[in-house]
Parts: sequence; structure tokens; C-alpha cells
Amino acid sequence: MSTAEKLALMQTKTAKVRQGGGAKAIEKQHNMGKQTARERIQFLLDEGSFSELDVFVSHRCDSLQGKEIPGDGVVTGYGAIDGRKVFVFAQDFTTQGGALGEMHAQKICKVLDMAAAAGAPVIGLNDSGGARIQEAVDALAGYGQIFYRNSIYSGKIPQISVVMGPCAGGAVYSPALTDFILMVEKESQMFITGPAVILATTGEEVTGEELGGANTHTSVSGVAHIAAASEAEALQTVRRILSYLPSSAQEQPPVLPYTPGDEERPVLDTLVPDSSRSPYDIHEVIDQVFDQDSFLEIQPYYADNIVVGFARLGGRSVGIIANQPFSMGGCLDVNASDKASRFIQCCDAFNVPLVNLVDVPGFLPGVDQEYTGIIRHGAKLLYVYSVAQVPKLTVVLRKAYGGSYLAMCSKDLRADMVYAWPTAEIAVMGAEGAVNVIYRKEIDAAEDKAAARAEKLQSYAERYETPYVAAERGFVDMLIRPADTRRYLIEGLKLLENKPRGPQVRGNMPL
Repeated sequence: MSTAEKLALMQTKTAKVRQGGGAKAIEKQHNMGKQTARERIQFLLDEGSFSELDVFVSHRCDSLQGKEIPGDGVVTGYGAIDGRKVFVFAQDFTTQGGALGEMHAQKICKVLDMAAAAGAPVIGLNDSGGARIQEAVDALAGYGQIFYRNSIYSGKIPQISVVMGPCAGGAVYSPALTDFILMVEKESQMFITGPAVILATTGEEVTGEELGGANTHTSVSGVAHIAAASEAEALQTVRRILSYLPSSAQEQPPVLPYTPGDEERPVLDTLVPDSSRSPYDIHEVIDQVFDQDSFLEIQPYYADNIVVGFARLGGRSVGIIANQPFSMGGCLDVNASDKASRFIQCCDAFNVPLVNLVDVPGFLPGVDQEYTGIIRHGAKLLYVYSVAQVPKLTVVLRKAYGGSYLAMCSKDLRADMVYAWPTAEIAVMGAEGAVNVIYRKEIDAAEDKAAARAEKLQSYAERYETPYVAAERGFVDMLIRPADTRRYLIEGLKLLENKPRGPQVRGNMPL
């Protein structure tokens, strides 16, 4: 066979593999409103940047002899996003439903290993019917090998999962071990056991969408981070997430050009209500403090009493953790503690400075919270802030009471800079609760109990519900005018841009 004939044969074989499950299977995928694996990769990556690996890998399962599964049901390779190297795998639902077997898993493992060696992010596009039953324990071992790599590379390179179809049984755990999970509304599903099994074992009737759809996992369970309205939106969001992150833990996040001159924001002077009981939307503060249109909220519909997400400050990537007075008064509870802790841990792993906006009345009281383990979950927040080595900037806007004041990155948890607005109330507890404890006997003995109580409330508020005691002790570095918040935070980031990090590197363990 001549060289020309060999080249033609290679092109023929390559073209056949790249047809996946064939024209009918591709048409069926399109009729479901879904792209094929290669179409998704093409949309995700910079144009013309994709290089495919292991095109001709095939299964070696005896019970599937004679059965062709092009590429063994997964497309793998590398390319670029905004010019930066990334690795990707996309399960091909048109071939055997994207079911995972031994060689399918080996292809994914190779991409994960190569991404770690290159110091580059890896993106998984999940669309699979689960383990290939015919390959039995080999398929299970394949999942185990993937889980192992997701775990040992956690916190070393960014790992992002996009669920773009069914994801059941053991298949859900690889996404769960990655840094971010995106789902597509009315298309993605994640669950350990499906509706039929649940009905048979517990008698509960539930649809697949109710059990494991995008809405469920982004608002109820907290398993997923972002729900996208379409595949295109999901893939564009992946690109946006990566724009805030470095390629690996050994690098710094990208810095965008910034022209000084817009630091003062006078609207902040009157944005927060005077009364500590009056709610407001913390998003309005975020919009004023950070670079315009730079905020990308993570898990916006889960535990919405705390807001987390990426933004830019003077062109630099930062992670925001902010109490939300519009929801539960901004209290910290079990879910809010977990949500914030995992995000802080992720930012610390990838060198993203933390900015904390504090307006917190306390940890949520109640039997349910105690039984659910608020002590254990709240301790996660204390732990991740304490060990985080990235720059930590805290702004106390209004309330900061008791243990929740500490848990939102106080000076004692090694915040590098703590700023406070003159409206800040830093105390063990609010005036009403404190007066009930400290002056109960005096008030009970008074002739005019109401007047005595009002006097004590005013006295306590004037002495303790201010930022000045904390400032006197050095727990607040600077009292600032709200309008100057942006300027001071930009200055603080510059002061801390060379903050040394210790040798300890942590993974981003699911919390």
C-alpha cells in the first residue's frame, strides 16, 4: 500500500469515527434539542484550537465483540479558551448512549493526567447512560479511576463539569468531586437511583426532573452551582468562570486592564437603611463596589441568605462572600455555611483574594438547625477562613454580632484588612437581647419599666452598637466612608498582591 493510500485510509477511518453513532443517531440527538459531543466541544473552545486524542481507541469487551463503538463513546482532547490551554472530554450519547466502559474511562483518565501535568483546566461534558453493563466490574473500576484523579488533582487544576443529559448512579460522583457543576434546564438530570427504583423501594412517586433536574440541584440540594437555559449558555458560562481563575494553583488569576478614576461611589452613603431591622438587597452594594458588570454569582438560588461569586476589583479577580439581609435577615445557617465554605476553599486553592461584605445578625436559632448540625457546619466556615492564605479583606457594613461576626472573617481569623462603615454595629448581640440579659433585674424593679428599658437600650446602643470599641482594640483597621469602599479595597488588594503563601496546598473537597 502506497503512502497516499495509507493517508487516504487514515482519513476514511478518522471520518467514520467522527460520525459517532451515525446520521440517524445524530439526528435523534438534534431532535432532542441537544448537540453532539464534537459540536459541544467546537462551541466551547476557541475556533480551530481543538486537537483530538485517542480517536481510534476501542473497547475490548468479549461480550461486545463485533460491536463498533466509535471512540468508545467519548471524545477527548485539548484546545484553548481565550488563548489559554484547556483539556476537555465529552461523552457521546449517540454511541451506546455514552455508556462508560474500561477504555472510555481510560480516555478520560488520560486527559485528566495530561491536564495536571500541563497545569491546565479540564472540562467534562457529561451525557451518559451510566456504566456499560456488559463490562461489569471493568466499568466500575473505570469510574473509580476517574474519581481518584478528580480527588488528587482537586485544588491543583480547575475542574468544571457540565451535565448535558442523564447522569445516574456512580456517574454523578465525578461531577460532585469537581469545582463547579453546571446543568441545563429540562435537559440535565443527576440522581443516585432513578424514579422507577425509588417507586419500587419506597413507594414514592417522583419524576426525573423533580428528583434530579437542574432546578432541584441548584435550589434545593445545592449539588449544582449554575442552571443554564440552554447548552450554549452553559458552555459560555464555563468560559466566563475560567476567566476568573488561573490555569493551575501554581499561577495567579488573569488581570484585566483597568483605568483608575471611578473609585468613589456616593450612592453607597445612603444605600443601606439606618435601622438594622430594615432589609436591603446586597446585590446593590456589590454592583457599586466592584467593576461594572463583572459579578458572576455562584449558586444564586441555593442558601440565598448568603451571596457568593466572582467579580473584579480594579481588573483583579476576587471572590465575594456577602450576607443577604433580604433573606432570613442575612443569618448564617447550615446551608449558607456549607455554600460559603466550599467557595472560600476554592478561591484559596486558586489564589483568588476574598472580599467579605458583612451584615449578619447571628447564626440561625432553632431546633431544626441544632439537629442538622449547625455547630459542625458553622465550624467549617471558621476553619476555611482561618487556614485561607489568600488576601482577605473584610468590610463591616452594618450588623456583626457574636459568633457570626467572627465567622465572617474577623481580624481574629486573620483577615488582612478589616474596614467598617460608621453604620457598623459590632457587638456580642443586638441591644434588645443584651438588655434583656444584662439589665433584666433593674428593669423589673423599675417603676416605669418601659422607660427604664428604653433608657438601657439607648445606653447600650450608644456604647456598644458601634464600630468604635472594635476600632479601639485594633479589630477594625480603618473606619471609612461608604462611598470610598471601592477605593480602599482596590488599595488593599495592591498592598497584599505579594502576600506570601505557605507550602500547604489544599484540595477543594466537597463540603
